[in-house]
Amino acid sequence: MAEPHAVSAPEPAPAALVISAVAVPPLADGTEGFRDFRDCQAMRRGHELETWGDLDRGYTYAEELEHWRGTEYEARRLFVARLGQETVGMCSVTFPLRENTATAGINVLVEPAFRRRGLGRQLLHYAEAVAQENGRTSLDGYFELPAGLVEGCGPLLPAKSGAGGLPAGDPATVFAAAAGYELEQVETSSRLTLPVPQDRLAELEAAASAHAPDYGLVGWADACPEELVESYAVLNARMSADVPTAGLNWEGEIWDTARVRRNEETLARSGVQALVSAARHQSTGELVAYTVMNWRPGVPAAVLQQDTLVSGGHRGHRLGMLIKLNNLRAAQQRWPTARSVLTWNAAENRHMLAINTLLGFRPAGYEGEWQKRLG
Repeated sequence: MAEPHAVSAPEPAPAALVISAVAVPPLADGTEGFRDFRDCQAMRRGHELETWGDLDRGYTYAEELEHWRGTEYEARRLFVARLGQETVGMCSVTFPLRENTATAGINVLVEPAFRRRGLGRQLLHYAEAVAQENGRTSLDGYFELPAGLVEGCGPLLPAKSGAGGLPAGDPATVFAAAAGYELEQVETSSRLTLPVPQDRLAELEAAASAHAPDYGLVGWADACPEELVESYAVLNARMSADVPTAGLNWEGEIWDTARVRRNEETLARSGVQALVSAARHQSTGELVAYTVMNWRPGVPAAVLQQDTLVSGGHRGHRLGMLIKLNNLRAAQQRWPTARSVLTWNAAENRHMLAINTLLGFRPAGYEGEWQKRLG
């Protein structure tokens, strides 16, 4: 009797990409049963380590929890992508709720082992569809490259702002441009090594103070004093309107004391400490300039320099330098484990970049700010 012919089993069909909404744990210690959220955080941490070799720019777990809960000012939605049981990527969409209600922030991340398979494009299409379903017609995306990958590394795609550019052949640049996003602006990220010698701080302060006889400095940790909070809210609104945004479809925000306090509470729940230095006009008592630094116990070696603003009518008095010097002194005293400060400035903001250079900041990276208009 003849043997039956051997029949090969059919190859299993490749698993389809499944994209699911991520539930955010309700409490900082409530991680059990929230695999999706933990997987997304692990991907973000992995990306930071892959790109930078440290977590200085990344969110801590407490920050992740607080961020993805959203606020009355911005809704945030997070999605995880899987092929079968493999977690392969994530995407997110953020929706401003009070201003800029035609815009959405888009972010896509694919695990290194699963790149160049078209998964990023699928995730991007999914996030864009979510944005469109929510009536958004202007999409923004951001990513940063280390300075070593940008400086002297071949032709650059120039930003539409006219200042700076990103490597035209970098995979992230190619991906964004191919998807219809335009590079509106480039921000320079800079790093300052700490501690800055006290004699250097004193030298810079002496040179700047001679130009500001009509101003005094005030500062606080974490929460703005009640007698200053209204004036501080006005400065926050000006910051949102005055910061260089090139051709980004972005309008200024409305700030009041409630929004200031909400922001302070969010930072506190996230475990983030803050230092603020401000300049006050002596004759009016109004705050006319401010600068903010943040520090996280989970990332003790890094300080993040946040907003810095000098009101238009008070520029030319070296107030930007004075408030930054005041905050640096306070930061070195309050956070002695910090070894550097990171800051970001639009490439066309030459005045603030010049202040940073005098303080000792050096380029660390370049962040592209991309925009896609749907209507």
